[in-house]
Amino acid sequence: MKALVLFSGGLDSSTALAMAVESYGKDNVAALSITYGQKHIKEIESSKAVANYYGVEHIYMDLSKVFEYSNCSLLEKNEFAKIPEGEYSDQLTKLHDSMLSTYVPFRNGLFLSAAASIAISKDCDIIYYGAHKDDAAGGAYPDCSEEFTKAMRDAIYLGSGKKVELVGPFVGINKAGIVKIGLELNVPYHLTWSCYNGHDKACGKCGTCIDRIKAFEANGVKDPIEYEED
Repeated sequence: MKALVLFSGGLDSSTALAMAVESYGKDNVAALSITYGQKHIKEIESSKAVANYYGVEHIYMDLSKVFEYSNCSLLEKNEFAKIPEGEYSDQLTKLHDSMLSTYVPFRNGLFLSAAASIAISKDCDIIYYGAHKDDAAGGAYPDCSEEFTKAMRDAIYLGSGKKVELVGPFVGINKAGIVKIGLELNVPYHLTWSCYNGHDKACGKCGTCIDRIKAFEANGVKDPIEYEED
């Protein structure tokens, strides 16, 4: 069995990578990191560090051109768009039916399609994908939901001639549950990056930072990365 992990260098995908290495061995695992025109390179640096830690093949792809029409606040082209602070639930309450400004339109659908093509070409049997329950809550990121994952799983399986399976091991659990799994696997969380800002330290104020901090607290341990508020 060979596995391809959709890999950002963040907490969730690093845990998925650890699971794949644990199950199939590093020589049978490849990590796919995709740039999409984001404002900073911190997560790319983290992806290199974590991939090197596990000794897996690391593949890069640039899909930034696809998002040139998006007004997402995470994109470099929208340099003056402010990344919102606060928990996702509070952000959604203020927005009513609007999308979060940090939602990159159909990013996971595009990424998974690219991953499927590479997985077929490299004779991989399985794709790991780190979306989780918290990101899908309230429709914050609709391409992280269980329904979306099932649809993509079916599409990839059929489109690969029933040879490639998509696994989203975290779609039914929250970030605290992911950290629990990762701690048991000794994931090098000190090498990962989750913050939407590209400062020297994580901001501790954006939605993903808040989720991350709470996930470690729920497991009774301190997040090993540094925050500006420390």
